[in-house]
Amino acid sequence: MIILGSTGSIGKNTLLIAKDYEQKVEVLTTFQNVELLNKQIAEFSPKIVVVGKEEFVKKVNHERVYFGENGILRAIEEAKSEVVVNALVGFSGLKPTLKTLELGKKLALANKESLVNAGKFIDTSKIAPIDSEHFALWYLLNNRKISKMILTASGGAFRDWEISKIQNATSSEALNHPNWKMGKKITVDSASMVNKLFEVLEAHWLFGTKNIDAMIEKKSIFHGMIEFADGSTTAHISGTDMKLPIAYALFGKIEKEILKPVNLLKMGTFHFSEISKERYPLWNLKDELLKNPEKGAILNSANDFFVKMFLENRISFGEMSSGILDCFDNFENRKPKSIDEVFQLDSEIKSAIQQKFQ
Repeated sequence: MIILGSTGSIGKNTLLIAKDYEQKVEVLTTFQNVELLNKQIAEFSPKIVVVGKEEFVKKVNHERVYFGENGILRAIEEAKSEVVVNALVGFSGLKPTLKTLELGKKLALANKESLVNAGKFIDTSKIAPIDSEHFALWYLLNNRKISKMILTASGGAFRDWEISKIQNATSSEALNHPNWKMGKKITVDSASMVNKLFEVLEAHWLFGTKNIDAMIEKKSIFHGMIEFADGSTTAHISGTDMKLPIAYALFGKIEKEILKPVNLLKMGTFHFSEISKERYPLWNLKDELLKNPEKGAILNSANDFFVKMFLENRISFGEMSSGILDCFDNFENRKPKSIDEVFQLDSEIKSAIQQKFQ
């Protein structure tokens, strides 16, 4: 298999599954974690490795090292593997997704932004999502007529804060996730609820429905629920471990224990709550995004820019959220009609925001 983003949390868990199932790994990539990459090379003996910048190449213990976006695309083309795990972060994951599908390879997709930006132009039939929520929905479907899909959210770092204090929160505070240890961007997206907006859009493109909602479940044990047309509701419950959706995305069918079953008696009570638009102002965009899912490209580009500024401590958490909302309003009439327009819109949005901060 090909693992894009092998040094991140999804990539590391994928390697554990590959080892457990004795799967060969042909390609490994990282942006800059060369130290961990070298350890992975020693253990898995890939044929090709890719790093983010040319300056990292000489630090890699391998004879065949490519770099940058073109290096990733070249590796996907040259590798014989028919399965690509795309665990890249942000907009950079889109071109590898398109290349994988163009070549007819199976895509195990953990890069949310691919569908958020370009779901309209992507054939999802060759995609297996690596996401606990979408895996849960897929697991529950069983070809029955549905009424509504429900995603669950942890609530992120500020779920229990006084709302008045969230506005001035810092990046170090936003990165203090109560349930998960993830990359910086996705942890900030969890705190702002952008991550759940992305997942709503992913669910739309994957399952072809707009009847999608979300609620907060703080223990992250309930991953998704479906309300069926007959009035019944079914929930998917499992431990907080990504190896389960990864294994299914890779192999389609699993008949041995990946996780220990959840002991509900030990877990005690569960509490579900509404996602407050006062606490999470970006949640105001949900209905508009479901009406016009192509506008996910606007949300993603604005979010990319403002999250980067927030992580660099150039703006507060509140300024990040308000900046994203303003950008969404400024570009509200733009709906890309092709893949090329997705890339053009991303460039325009980031250029427009950049000018404001010069």
